[in-house]
Order: sequence, then structure tokens, then C-alpha cells
Amino acid sequence: MTNLAMVAWGGLAIGILFGAVGQRTGFCMLSGLRGAWVQGDGRMLRSFVLALAVAMLASNTLQALGYVDLRDSIYVQRTFSPLLYLAGGALFGFGMVLSNGCGARSLVLLGSGNLRSLLVLLCLGLAGHMTLTGLLAQSRLTLADTTSVTLPLPQASLVGVAEALGLAGAAALWLPVAGIVAGLLLFCLADAGFRRSPRHLAGGLLIGALVAAGWYVTGHLGYDDFDPVDLASLTFIAPIGDTMQYIMLATGLTLRFGVTVVAGVVAGSLLVALITRSFQVQGFSSPAGMLRYIAGGILMGIGGALALGCSIGQGLTGMSTLAVPSLVALAGILLGAWLGLKGRLRLPPP
Repeated sequence: MTNLAMVAWGGLAIGILFGAVGQRTGFCMLSGLRGAWVQGDGRMLRSFVLALAVAMLASNTLQALGYVDLRDSIYVQRTFSPLLYLAGGALFGFGMVLSNGCGARSLVLLGSGNLRSLLVLLCLGLAGHMTLTGLLAQSRLTLADTTSVTLPLPQASLVGVAEALGLAGAAALWLPVAGIVAGLLLFCLADAGFRRSPRHLAGGLLIGALVAAGWYVTGHLGYDDFDPVDLASLTFIAPIGDTMQYIMLATGLTLRFGVTVVAGVVAGSLLVALITRSFQVQGFSSPAGMLRYIAGGILMGIGGALALGCSIGQGLTGMSTLAVPSLVALAGILLGAWLGLKGRLRLPPP
């Protein structure tokens, strides 16, 4: 089997597991934020934080063992636009509230029969590709060129910060990893309700492990000097658009990791929904609701393209690399979600 085939099959397997876990546990950043900020239930937010801790620890273990080099990912960039990352993240976060879920959650819901999510995904994929390579691409590049800064660090991650402070080798890697992971785990396990919830514990552990699995598949199984594969893991803005493109223009296109992950998420969710008899076709109850979900999908596509990631792509995958730009993007996503859930732009429940 070629390295490209292994990456494609690996992406499908990871996607199926992600979809199955998401369907059974309800894993979702928006649900976590809404629960913690509005409903007084922080268990899902702690599940997301646990996933981040696991992803960070497992991914950097792969790095330390030499299986992957996270510095080759798109997230660890010394030159980037803080303005675009912050603004893009905010657009994504607010769009996530509008459409009642991110791109990953929409894929899981689609597998369960939710047709509202299909419309969100179509709008997200179109708007994302329009911003990355289409009508808005030149404007995005111009803004990026005029607002970019170069970090005065050996590398654009917290490891680079440690190196700038005089640490080197394993100490520069493990001091920030250990400190952050310990803090995240303390936050999670301090809540008795979370500790007693197998669903939330399992969701965080498994999703975090799948982020590291994505790095392993593309960075180790897919490694080939003569036919290289881009180092990547779970992210859903560009891959949703790529999947739409592949469906329309499959002839001559290579089946990439992101496309098989997207297909796997829907398949995994559908399989579990059928087994548990929870599959149910759902649609819109009003034109106003339809317009709201369209707007949410468009904002998520544009914002995710500007920030180079979504709540999973930057919030888990990017953050697992300790990348400084991912910190900025995640701050933007949280800001946008806060505006939609509790701030001046607070939206009514969908």
C-alpha cells in the first residue's frame, strides 16, 4: 500500500471514530461554552479541555519520540497576522452560535439525520473556499501582508518562548507541556460532576487521542521523501470545501486526508445513529431559522479561513502544537462565542 493510500485509509478510520464518539457523547465546544456560561453545567466544557490536555500530551510525545515534527504544521508560523487570526476566530465563534454548532458538530448531526446541518456545511464549505482561493482570497492575502508580524522567537510556539528564555532540548519542550497539561487536568478533575460522568470523560479522552492519531498518520505513516504528504490532523474548514470539490470533480483529484476524515465523520455518526435507533430526519421550522443557519455557516467559513482553523482545527489541533498563532485564534473564537451567548450581541436560542 502506498503512503497516500495509508493516509487516506487512516483519515477514514479517524473520521469514523470521531463521528461515532461525537454522536454518542455530544462532544462540542459550543455546547460546553453554553453549558458553562448560560446553563451552569461545565461538564462538556471540561470534556473539551480534557481533549486538549490529551491531544497536547500525546502529540508532543510523538514529537519527542521522533515520529512527527510539529514545527512543519501550518500552525507553527513565525510570521502571521494577529488581526486576521483574532477577527477570523471571532467571526467563526459568533457564526458557531448562529448555526448552533461548528463544522465538526454539523457533520456529526448530518449523520444523525439533521438536514439543517447540511445547509450549514454547504454554506461553510463555499464561504471557506471563497476566502481561501476564490473571490475573497486576494483581499485576505492583502490584509495578511499589511498586518502580519514576525515573532522574535526561534519557533512560533511556547517551546520557542522557553528556548528564548534560555532552555534547550527536552526541557524547552516538556516544561511548557507539563505545566499546561497539569493545569488543564486540574481544572477538569476539580469538578465532581465531571469525574462521575463517563460520557464526558470518554469524549475528552477519545477525541484528544484522535488528534494525536491524525499527526501520526500524516507525519509518520504518510512520510515519503519522493511523495510527501502535508502534516495535518483534525480540522474542518478547508476539508469540508475540499470534500464538496472532490464530490464534483473527483476525476484527476487525489483523495486527501481531510476529505476522508470528513466522509468518515458522517459515516461514523450515521452508523451509531442507526445502531442506537436515534436517526431522525429534521429540518427547519421557519424561514427565519433557515436564514440564521445560512448566516452562521457563511461566517464560520469566512472566519475559519481567516484564522486558518475552527474550534477543532485551532482549538485542539493547533493548540496541541503549542503554537502562539493558535492561542490568538482560540481567543478570537471564545470572544465571538461569548458575544453570541452572553455579550452585547447575545442571540436567542435557535
